[in-house]
Amino acid sequence: MEKVDDPTDLDLVKRRVDDVRDRIASACRRASRSVDDVTLIGVTKTFPVAAVHAARAAGLTRFGENRVQDLVEKIEAVPGRLRGGDVEWHMIGHLQRNKAKDVVDYADFFQALDSPRLARELNKRGRREDRVVPCLVQVNISGEESKYGIRPADTHDFLDQIGRFDYLRVEGLMAIATYSEDSDVVRPEFRRMRELFETYVPKNGSGIVMEKLSMGMSNDFEPAVEEGATHVRIGSAIFGERDY
Repeated sequence: MEKVDDPTDLDLVKRRVDDVRDRIASACRRASRSVDDVTLIGVTKTFPVAAVHAARAAGLTRFGENRVQDLVEKIEAVPGRLRGGDVEWHMIGHLQRNKAKDVVDYADFFQALDSPRLARELNKRGRREDRVVPCLVQVNISGEESKYGIRPADTHDFLDQIGRFDYLRVEGLMAIATYSEDSDVVRPEFRRMRELFETYVPKNGSGIVMEKLSMGMSNDFEPAVEEGATHVRIGSAIFGERDY
C-alpha cells in the first residue's frame, strides 16, 4: 500500500515531480511562455536527506532550504556545486547576520537578501572568502508584518544601495505572496513583482543584473508562472505535507 506522504518513496516523488512539471508547462502555454524559462526548485524543509535522493532520481537538480542548520547538514550529505557536487542549493529563508558565513561557505545561491545590514555582512564575508555571492532581493509583496522583505516602494532604492557591493551579485527578486489558493488574491501581487522586476534600471557601474524572478509555491505556482516567475519553490506538492 502506498504511503500517501512518504517523501522518500521514489515512485511517489517522481509522479509528483512529473505532475508539477506538467502544471508548469500548462501555465506556460496559457501565458505564451517557454517552459524552458521556468526553473523548478524542490524545497526540502523538514524532510530527510533521503527525500533529496528521491527527488534527484526524479530529475531535480535544484533544492531549497529555509534554515541554515538544515542547509549545512544536507549540503554535507549531498554537496552542491560550490562544494564539487552536481546539484544546486538555494538558501530561501530569513538569514540572521551571524549566520552569513555559513551561506557564503555552503549555499550556491541566496534568495532572501532583505536588509542593508545583511547585505554589508554578506559582502564582508564574501570578501574574506574571495567569493562573489549570487543572490536575490526579497520583497514583502503581501505587506504582512510576519514576513520579511523590502517594502515594494523601497525596492528600487535598495537595489541602488547594494549595487556597489563587489562581493554580491544581485540577479533579481524573490517574494512570498499572501497565502491563498485563490488566484484572484495572489495574482495582483505577482503582477506587482513583475513590474518591480521589469522596470528596474541598474545604475552605471552597478553589479546588478535583473534575470531571475522567484515567486510561487505549492499553493500558487501556476498563477506565478503565468505572471512571469522564472523560479518556483515547491515543497509539499512534491514531498507531501510537512509534519511540524
